[in-house]
Amino acid sequence: MKIRTLLFSGALFTFAAINAQKPIIIQEDSLTTGTNSYPAISVLIPEVKYEKTRKDWIKKQQSGTRSKVVDDAGRMSVFGAKSKSVSPDPFNILSVLSDQDSVLRLTAAFEIRKDVYIERSTGETELAKAKSYLFSFAKDQYTNFVNDQLKEEQNKLKDLEKEMRSLEKRQSGMEMDIRTGNRLVVTAKEKLTTLNNELTTSTTALAEHNAEYMVMEPGDAKDAKAGYIKDLEKQKRSTVRSIKKAEKKIRKAESKISRANRAIPKNDSTQDRLRRLINDQESVVQLFSDKLSKVKAYK
Repeated sequence: MKIRTLLFSGALFTFAAINAQKPIIIQEDSLTTGTNSYPAISVLIPEVKYEKTRKDWIKKQQSGTRSKVVDDAGRMSVFGAKSKSVSPDPFNILSVLSDQDSVLRLTAAFEIRKDVYIERSTGETELAKAKSYLFSFAKDQYTNFVNDQLKEEQNKLKDLEKEMRSLEKRQSGMEMDIRTGNRLVVTAKEKLTTLNNELTTSTTALAEHNAEYMVMEPGDAKDAKAGYIKDLEKQKRSTVRSIKKAEKKIRKAESKISRANRAIPKNDSTQDRLRRLINDQESVVQLFSDKLSKVKAYK
């Protein structure tokens, strides 16, 4: 029950914690390094984690070139970056990645020629390309983040469904135990009735033959009677053992039936609660799926 309580609490928390998709904001900006200020572009990336974004940003800048990014506590520079989506020629990037609570700000200055940085005055085409470069990176980060959220919620749903299948299997097993046990009890009781009748017959026969034996004269007939009585006693002992065995089988089956009858209502109740959890979690998954679709549609 503790596991299910935790799952239930988790589902409630997830509903409360779901954030609707937030916009990716891109704008013209400036980047200050020491006493110098450069034309730059900033993009705000919501929700994503700083360290992963920093590593991915470094990887993106180094893609297609042997140049390595110099990273000084989030202030980065790379010389000879290559991306046809920005410029046909290699270019330099100065950038800063900062964590601003629930959003990361990535500010980048693109030097396409010596001391010439992309800005509105260098041409709308170059500016649009640089903005698209940053926006594409930001969108990929946000998309991957929301996709990971979706996968996490899908895994929670799978765990709940797995638990439900386990409960259903257990329920089916208990119902089978009851049916099998009832058949066994009926058969064993029928056999027990027959055995008790046999025991009664044996007991009566023994009493009669013992009475006859007591008044017989010594001789072959009395010896034969003694042998017959011995066989009857052996048969009676065998019948008594069979009766005990049948009674034990009945007790065992009835005990199993009783346990199953007590457990089934609890199992039903647990399944009902789990069914509600699954319905809630399906809604959570749908919310994250919708969120992912909306982020993927960002332009």
